Amino acid sequence: MRLLIKLGGALLETAESRRRLAREIEAQRKAGHAIAVVHGGGKQLTGFLAERGVESRFVNGLRVTSAQVLDSVVKVVAGSVNHELVASFVAEGVPAVGLSGADALLTEAEPLSPDLGFVGRPVRSDARLLDVLISNGFLPLVACLAADRQGALYNVNADQMASSCAQAFRADQLLFLTDVAGVRGDGDSVCPVLSEAACRDLIARGIATGGMQAKLEAAMGALAGGVPEVVIAPGAEPGILESILSNAPVGTRLVISPTA
Repeated sequence: MRLLIKLGGALLETAESRRRLAREIEAQRKAGHAIAVVHGGGKQLTGFLAERGVESRFVNGLRVTSAQVLDSVVKVVAGSVNHELVASFVAEGVPAVGLSGADALLTEAEPLSPDLGFVGRPVRSDARLLDVLISNGFLPLVACLAADRQGALYNVNADQMASSCAQAFRADQLLFLTDVAGVRGDGDSVCPVLSEAACRDLIARGIATGGMQAKLEAAMGALAGGVPEVVIAPGAEPGILESILSNAPVGTRLVISPTA
């Protein structure tokens, strides 16, 4: 099975968490799954900016990115966060390779909106570099920084980056490992399964907002682009990958049809 795993939030903050995820991902690699990882680093970036007196502003879950913020994305997300993640995986014996979407134009982007500054929308991803690394035994860890063909860099929402990469990678599953138990619906209960129509309803009714809205939109894009299934699940839960892959009732499964 081909898996695209997105890591974000508090999962990236401590070496203990990173190394646990490394062990779980390596177990699935040894079980024969082809895996690539996309990661964010929003919390670390927000802290870095706050230390420098820069307020973080968001529109529909997307960070408004000035030139100064973009420079910080390069330093923090594609720099320290990516390399700390690589080091944690290497410490667990995993031959991890740190990349960003700018490498070999793994993810090509274009400006999303003038109001958002240097925020990019993925235009397309090229999974050949991922396949080369995986076929030679390496694990790609991709930071959510993209580029265009004129040499400009863009801050790309990590969920959108993961969606774009999953489509190009021909992933059987796109797994969002995050800080929450899943997608919450009416009554604040976690929805076990959602269709595209149900996702749009949660957004339209203001139940799924901000970061969850961005995540659902990225998930719907992946489904429309040929990824059979997307799972949003609590990455801090020990054994989460094994639970997902054994179809245990954990998190929220998103499919084209609720009966699929």
